Amino acid sequence: MSLVVEPTHAYSSSQLKLEDPKRWSRLFPLMRPSVKVIELEHGGTIVIDTKLIDTKNVLVAVIGTAGNFSSKILGASHIAAFATEPFGSKSVSAKHVVAALKEQGFPTDNGAVVLRASTKKDLAVSSGLVEVSVIGELKLDHILSLLWVVEIEIKESLVKTQALVEHLVKYSARTTSKFHEKKTGGGPSVVHAIDFAEFKSAQLAVEKDMKHLLGSRPSSGQDIYSIHCADINGLSRLENNILVHEISEFCAKKRLDTRISHSTILDNHSQTRGWAISLCLIPTMFLTAHEKASNTPSKTIGAVAAPTSRQKSSKIQFTDNTVRDIITQGCESVIQAEPTITEYDTIVGDGDCGYTLRDGAKQVLSFIKEQDLTQLPSTLGDLVDNLEVNMGGTSGALYCIFLSSLSQELWTAATFADALNGALEHLLKYTRARLGDRTCLDCLIPFVETLNSTGDARQALEEAKKGVESTKKLEAKLGRSSYLNETTTRGVPDPGAYGLLMLLQGMIKS
Repeated sequence: MSLVVEPTHAYSSSQLKLEDPKRWSRLFPLMRPSVKVIELEHGGTIVIDTKLIDTKNVLVAVIGTAGNFSSKILGASHIAAFATEPFGSKSVSAKHVVAALKEQGFPTDNGAVVLRASTKKDLAVSSGLVEVSVIGELKLDHILSLLWVVEIEIKESLVKTQALVEHLVKYSARTTSKFHEKKTGGGPSVVHAIDFAEFKSAQLAVEKDMKHLLGSRPSSGQDIYSIHCADINGLSRLENNILVHEISEFCAKKRLDTRISHSTILDNHSQTRGWAISLCLIPTMFLTAHEKASNTPSKTIGAVAAPTSRQKSSKIQFTDNTVRDIITQGCESVIQAEPTITEYDTIVGDGDCGYTLRDGAKQVLSFIKEQDLTQLPSTLGDLVDNLEVNMGGTSGALYCIFLSSLSQELWTAATFADALNGALEHLLKYTRARLGDRTCLDCLIPFVETLNSTGDARQALEEAKKGVESTKKLEAKLGRSSYLNETTTRGVPDPGAYGLLMLLQGMIKS
């Protein structure tokens, strides 16, 4: 018996309509229910995210290039608006964007920053508006990533935000490396910024780029190395993981204080795959570094750590041993339940839900080994960065959104139940799913609402069980199951809801 696999051919740019500036204004509202599309009088289109209408931060908007598009524009939750336009065109101005936001009720008193991918760099400042043009999507993504992770006092100040953006535009450096069809020696080759070399390993290739970027940029000892890497034209999840890992390992060996972010960039002018890295030394007044893993147990393990002068302090105090036990038992419960979750998803879905949740649980267990869990809010934020690279599927995206929001809520919430409720409200702005739609929310919503109203975790778990049980009789309205006949899903719980229940059950019984 033989198996023949015919190669697939990529769709052309014209078939995908990548040059159509209105492509995402048609598709994005289907992906995020809080999105609203505004048509300008001259024909331009602006996509606005209404979930940020009450923000106290400086408004952030993006004008990208149709065809050369970045995942960061679609994935970043702090972008109030974006538009795309043909390459080299300026069909949508920064003032158009700000005017549209103001008309929709957005607070513009704090000012706005409008970032534009262009063919040249420029920065213009007018009353309450900073318009920044950068060359290509890599720098644009780097700025967007920085504006997400900087201290809250930076986000709320137009003057400080402008100073940060000006610093990055002026002092950042970048390098691009792409695979080439011509072989060098016995293997594939890569066109680096400085030379054409044989690709022997990801480690050596990344080292070459990082040494080039660091060569003329010594640190004063008071700076953070802000590094943004992007895969070009869709490297695999594994390749992206390796890319980020090798950059992190290189910086660790050099003992550099770093903050690393990532995105995917589509280059419509070339189908060549590769990666790009942008690096800038950022003063510590703007940014804090990722916590470094330690090979020795923390002195604060098992006790509440005193925050440093640069750390925020959460109103809720966390004990490492308690948090570690809760997370470990929850993850182990999911891992043990994987065969059952997979069985359910084989009947009503794609069959990968169990593997996705299992692998995500394993990744969490690996991640927390060297973490100080007394600093849970910041640790959760770093965990999301890790899971975004290592956990796929719809489940992975929902967990990352929820955990990212939870990490933010934990800084200010009076109780953990309040933080969960805030994270749930945030998640509901990103998905059309609601209670009764036969999704993981049929478990999450009753759990969070009951915990928030009663403060009783076991009672909340019982309500979550009832929610999961109800999915056996519900008709799927979203996801893969919605394409199946109702008789197929009858009697089978939603796999995502069941998997979440196993997580909660393990955490509460720990």
